[in-house]
Amino acid sequence: MTGIGLLNFGFEFLEIFAFIVLATVGLAVIFGMMGIINLAHGEFILVGAYATTYSFAAGLPLPLAMLTGVVLTAIFGLVLERLVIRHLYGRLLDSMVVTWGVSLVMVQLVRIVFGNSAPGIGIPFGELPVVDGPAYYLVLGVLAVGTLGGLYALFMWTDFGVRARATMQDAETARSMGIDTDRMYMSTFAIGSALAGFTGALYAPVMTITPQYGTGFLVEAFVAVVVGGSSVIVGTLLASGFLGSVNAVFTNITESTFIGLVAMLLAAIVAIRLMPDGITGFLETVRQRWGENR
Repeated sequence: MTGIGLLNFGFEFLEIFAFIVLATVGLAVIFGMMGIINLAHGEFILVGAYATTYSFAAGLPLPLAMLTGVVLTAIFGLVLERLVIRHLYGRLLDSMVVTWGVSLVMVQLVRIVFGNSAPGIGIPFGELPVVDGPAYYLVLGVLAVGTLGGLYALFMWTDFGVRARATMQDAETARSMGIDTDRMYMSTFAIGSALAGFTGALYAPVMTITPQYGTGFLVEAFVAVVVGGSSVIVGTLLASGFLGSVNAVFTNITESTFIGLVAMLLAAIVAIRLMPDGITGFLETVRQRWGENR
């Protein structure tokens, strides 16, 4: 492979890696920390994209329009959690049915209110001089890594993170120790919603925005959550790197994004078969056995 070929492959990997991370992280936070399978995750992304697009069309600079998308999605998630989701904790199947219903309602409401398309936003920063692609994808890659780093710092190094992890591991014990678990659930759901809105906002300049916009993120998001395992941040990072590498290799070889996606899904099936608890679950098992042998 030539130097240009390596650059193209690296760029392809970064593009796919960023997409999987950003598509997954909001879903991973809500599922990993709260045990809620949010089948309306794509529609949370949709809210962020529409809010960004119409804020930009109204005259806001793109960064402020994206911030508006994030804030409105967080508020939407907060309201939904208070009205509906908080009654579904510990009821996995019920949460799936309800959030699926929310998804269907939101898609139809968006279609009725806004029609079948939204105003477009041009991709910022122009094209790269060497690699065949927009410079904006480099920004997305940096933001994806930064998002994971920020979440790691939030959940590992702050008092909120300690309380959130305690609530996730044993809500009853956490409650008996004075932690307001209801508030923890509410805050965590708002964070997951904001991350979904962040994804929608970031990809508003890249993808055509329609009422079905959110479905374009769901396959990668759910596959990465399952392959990553129980650890929200490390699992998302490892699953995105693994799946992104497979996708990029086969896309680069065949010059077909469809073949790359199929290869990624097949790799996910094999990974789940060999590692039922996900990558992080497998690594934890290896670590425990290694400790026992020592």
